[in-house]
Amino acid sequence: MKKKVVSGQKIICLNRKASFNYFFYELFEAGISLKGSEVKSLRVGKASIADSYAVDKNGEIFLINSHIPLYRQSSYNNHDPKGDRKLLLNRKEINKLIGRINQEGLTIVPTKLYFFKGKAKIQLAVAKGKKLYDKRQVKRKRDWNREKARILSKNNK
Repeated sequence: MKKKVVSGQKIICLNRKASFNYFFYELFEAGISLKGSEVKSLRVGKASIADSYAVDKNGEIFLINSHIPLYRQSSYNNHDPKGDRKLLLNRKEINKLIGRINQEGLTIVPTKLYFFKGKAKIQLAVAKGKKLYDKRQVKRKRDWNREKARILSKNNK
């Protein structure tokens, strides 16, 4: 009998605050240039992209302020936990992202860090920041949906 191979994603970390703080316009998937100790630390499942963002440096996209903790078993060649990491995208995608950032005043926010077929990937969103009244409206809508579900479940019993 053949074993079934699951080629799904193993999610390392999510950026939950991003959907509350930003409007997403477009999603991209990018690879990340990592050292061996960084990959091993990610496989343990400890990373944070909560306060990170992506910027353009000399025609390349870099991930800034992401935190990948030190790998304990690694020796002298351990990595910098808060270092900048190069994102691997096609030239066409890079040019598109740079154009959107410069012209329209948008930003690039990471939403999800995961392994796909053994390779570390990151999902990026081209986003625009929400104003305070937008955040209040989202919270009000979420509370109303929760209350509505509670009322409907009470009526069904």
